[in-house]
Amino acid sequence: MHIIPAYAALLALLFVGLSALVIRQRGRAKVAIGSGGDALLERAMRVQANFAEYVPFAILLLALMELQGAPALLLHGLGLLLLVGRLSHAYGVSQESENFRFRVSGMMATFVTLTVAALYLLWRAHIQRSWPARAWPAQAR
Repeated sequence: MHIIPAYAALLALLFVGLSALVIRQRGRAKVAIGSGGDALLERAMRVQANFAEYVPFAILLLALMELQGAPALLLHGLGLLLLVGRLSHAYGVSQESENFRFRVSGMMATFVTLTVAALYLLWRAHIQRSWPARAWPAQAR
């Protein structure tokens, strides 16, 4: 396992950046808890929260794919798609005059990543279950 940790690290740095934006907006609005009705703070909070809602699960699925021996090109493609999607979503939602194309494309990229990863893992589970036991290296069943 050596591909997905790099994407996880990049995404973690993005999360730290999004968190810093929330902290900055809190200071500007002088709001300690909640959004205090401040629209920019609310946007920053939602960008960060949406990231926290989707990215950990996506990383878990990608890491499981890597453990299952997924091709490196597929892992890089999905890792990059997730990273670019999250950047696009964060940019789109954080804008006061939001351009929905960034938001929608970011969510689509996230959903494609989750769906492809889930389908790959289901396919691998089916192949391993239905394949003759002698064809696989010694594994606990």
